[in-house]
Amino acid sequence: MRPSFSTPLGIYGGIVYSGIEAYIFRGKMPWTLKHHGTDPDSTKAASECEKIEYPKPDGVISFDILTSVSRTGTNHEEDQPVHLQVKDWDKHAEECYPKYQGVENRFCPAGVYEYVEDPSKKLGVRFQINAQNCIHCKTCDIKVPTQDINWQTPQGGEGPKYYLT
Repeated sequence: MRPSFSTPLGIYGGIVYSGIEAYIFRGKMPWTLKHHGTDPDSTKAASECEKIEYPKPDGVISFDILTSVSRTGTNHEEDQPVHLQVKDWDKHAEECYPKYQGVENRFCPAGVYEYVEDPSKKLGVRFQINAQNCIHCKTCDIKVPTQDINWQTPQGGEGPKYYLT
């Protein structure tokens, strides 16, 4: 349904198409509308985007990232190998940070990725992964513009605890 909103008919055409697909065809359309590119290709440079100012979490309806991560029940053993692999840490920072200004912190819902100030590095920042916060959504494997972060299944079956509600 989502690609239907990127047609020349715009939002109203997308709404009509989505309604027809959902209620008349019940998701069994004889064709498929495709996205015009991959997620990494559609990522815009930071200079092309406005900074979003989010309201502070109130602790009732909205929560900070670490509280939300703890509520997923995700479990990682302390001594297990890190399941998020980066091919070349310095190269990743050199390619991503100047153009995207740390896009990883914005697409990761668990705040796993960050750029930490480090005067010893050429850019003045170093790329850091806090793998213990990972909630295993695989967004990083799909969305990172350089396609150099590899998400692997954690050793020992650790991960979020799913509950039927």
